Amino acid sequence: MSNLQSPATTASSPSRDTYDALPDMFPGFERASLTIDDQTFFLRTGGHGPPLLLLHGYPQNHVCWHRIAPDLADHFTLIIPDLPGYGYSSLPMATPEEKPSHEAYAKRHWADLCVGLMARLGHETFAVIGHDRGGRVAYRMALDHPKCVTRLICLDIIPTLDMWQGMNASRGMAAYHWQFLAQPYPLPERLIAADPAMYLDHTIASWALNRDLSAFDADAMAHYRATFTTPDHIHGVCEDYRAGWGIDQQIDQTDRERGKKIACPTMVISGPASKTSDADGQRAIWSQWASDLTCHTVTAGHFVAEEAPEDCLVLILDFLSRA
Repeated sequence: MSNLQSPATTASSPSRDTYDALPDMFPGFERASLTIDDQTFFLRTGGHGPPLLLLHGYPQNHVCWHRIAPDLADHFTLIIPDLPGYGYSSLPMATPEEKPSHEAYAKRHWADLCVGLMARLGHETFAVIGHDRGGRVAYRMALDHPKCVTRLICLDIIPTLDMWQGMNASRGMAAYHWQFLAQPYPLPERLIAADPAMYLDHTIASWALNRDLSAFDADAMAHYRATFTTPDHIHGVCEDYRAGWGIDQQIDQTDRERGKKIACPTMVISGPASKTSDADGQRAIWSQWASDLTCHTVTAGHFVAEEAPEDCLVLILDFLSRA
């Protein structure tokens, strides 16, 4: 029997003692906790130059940027938060009335919060890189706040609407977690809670180029395990995907029907060994969303910034330095 507790209806933060007990993956970077509305963000900041927001994905946290952040910091002021419900940030608050729509986990809401976070730090305009779920927040930010986002980079995703509309038998097998995590509470929470570390390790390994954990730093994996295996975090990721099935898909559909497109230059980097798409496939999908579009592949699975950091850095620095 799982010892999973009922999901919290108020924001909660994981212990910072846990963070302090683990290796520092960003030496020389500042640490901060900032509250925007009811959401408390944990973040690392460092570097100098134009602001660049880095948003991680599922099932990780801000540590996923540890291999490319030092080089990016030579050119940019980096802001590296944990998304709501992930890592060391707080769990989004949700009233009983909000739960059926999962609005507290909507990518539009998270995009608004991230714009508020950047404004609090003095950055009214900025570039953004998002991986996985962070990529969904990033493209939503570019659509909803075109005056704020100067350049957009999405790592190994296709937009949420296209993901669901293209959900056939093959994609359903490759991306089963989309259906599984979106099931009503408490089914996925209880199943994951039976052995959350195994579930996390299996998920990351199965999406990597080598289909194992050999590409990942052991200290980074320790951070991922520390912030995935608690009941609140397990519930948080499930709520994220429930919002993806519901409100996120609906908002994308509305923008598609209105012909709304991303205004800023956009680059997509994918790992052809991942379960997403190659550059041609990405281009066909993303051209419906962005007019100024560049697509590339690197030799990697899904976790391109950790599996192919050097190749990603070349592409990112070239794209962000263009006039």
